[in-house]
Amino acid sequence: MTQSKRETERKYEPPSGGVAGLPDLTGAGPVASVTTAGPEELDAVYHDTEDLRLARSSVTLRRRTGGPDAGWHLKLPLAGDTREEVWAALSDDVPESLRELALSRTRGAELRPVVRIRSTRTVRRLRDADGRVLAELSLDEVRADASASGGGRAEWGELEVELADGVPAGLLDVVEKKLRKKGIVRADSPSKLARALRETGTEVDREPRSAVVPGSAGAYVLAYVSEQVGKLVSLDPAVRGDLPDAVHQMRVTCRRLRGCLRSYRSVLDRRVTDPLRAELRWLAGELGAARDQEVLGERIGAAVAELPDTLVLGPVAARLRVWEVSQGGEGRSRTREALATPRYLRLLDALDSLVRRPPLRAKAAGKPARTMARAVLKEYGRLAGRMERAMARPAGRSREAELHEARKAAKKLRYAAEVARPALGKPVARLGKRAKAVQRLLGDHQDAVVAQDTLRELAVAAHGAGESAFTWGLLHGLERAGAEARQQELPEVWRAASDPALRAPLEH
Repeated sequence: MTQSKRETERKYEPPSGGVAGLPDLTGAGPVASVTTAGPEELDAVYHDTEDLRLARSSVTLRRRTGGPDAGWHLKLPLAGDTREEVWAALSDDVPESLRELALSRTRGAELRPVVRIRSTRTVRRLRDADGRVLAELSLDEVRADASASGGGRAEWGELEVELADGVPAGLLDVVEKKLRKKGIVRADSPSKLARALRETGTEVDREPRSAVVPGSAGAYVLAYVSEQVGKLVSLDPAVRGDLPDAVHQMRVTCRRLRGCLRSYRSVLDRRVTDPLRAELRWLAGELGAARDQEVLGERIGAAVAELPDTLVLGPVAARLRVWEVSQGGEGRSRTREALATPRYLRLLDALDSLVRRPPLRAKAAGKPARTMARAVLKEYGRLAGRMERAMARPAGRSREAELHEARKAAKKLRYAAEVARPALGKPVARLGKRAKAVQRLLGDHQDAVVAQDTLRELAVAAHGAGESAFTWGLLHGLERAGAEARQQELPEVWRAASDPALRAPLEH
């Protein structure tokens, strides 16, 4: 069994004089009183791969005894001062649940002890007027020993301020202001582990990346690729934990990477990137089953909820729920199975290699204005061609299929513009915004088309079970009308997106 929570904390150099050197924090914001507890003796053994893959990505895994939360702790970085902490009960070996959550970082490499950190901790609890704990100030005397034979030893003091659950992050700023007045400054290491590795001689050896000309097209493209690869890796534990929107975010990240690698072939050698695009497409497809079903279920459920009770005939909610459970379970299983395959881990390795040793082409070293603008305009041309073919088709399935292809082309234009925005500024941002409007309209149209097929299946199943199919037929008609309405709106939205004035700054 595991438990998860978010912790928000900051680390500082200890005050001279120890506890006596701390300022009186009574009256700092909502702090009404301060109570003292301790000392506690904490003993933690940190685990990592031989080449410190967890530490490289600012992740820590430890087995700790002592204190109120003895057990295994896996800490995953989030934004700012916040991390996700996953707890598991004490055991001799790394719990399989935590090993799995760390897999996108370790890629299956063996986990072993790398450093032992023992701390003597004194705690001050900041409380509000009702006695509720707002934050804890922990003053630690730390002793670290490297686990490797001949490893070093280090000792230091550290002050940590951690917010209680649900307390606004602004309290950290209020406390820090008081600490600074006492001469207490931020620690230069983000964690005890980082400092222990450095001071015991086992600091992380970060692999150098290939040199890229600053301000070049290659620099902008690689910055985007690196950001998306990091996001893909960090989303892995959230997807495994079935957190809301995690599958959707990972799928979108796959699409962004695929789009970037496609649009900027003049920057990165396609002999390397085309196989990666194929693997990203595979992963997005495995993630898609769960996400598509989730979106469709929410759409149909919302439509049912909007109907008057007099138009809901038969066990509509129950049948929809059965469909959601059966389809959703299959989709989630498919996602979990994909993340457990060697194929997925090879993809992560290949993406990491792409970032560290990018296959740059000659144009990568050039100025971004021409190279990146040309890539964006090429994607616009593809979208314009798709739109022309779709609009020329008569109403029906063939036109719906062409509109779906146009939607994908609009998405590729949007992502190409997203990559170029830091380099080309407002002109490409405006074009990307219009492409997004086209994508959204066509996305709603496609959702309505897909919903019609599902509603027909539900109607057939209801009829076969002796239930009324009236409500399902009514919803089918509403979705059909919605799809036709989106097609009626499309010319105006496309006219705005295809305005030559949007492209003019990119063509010169």
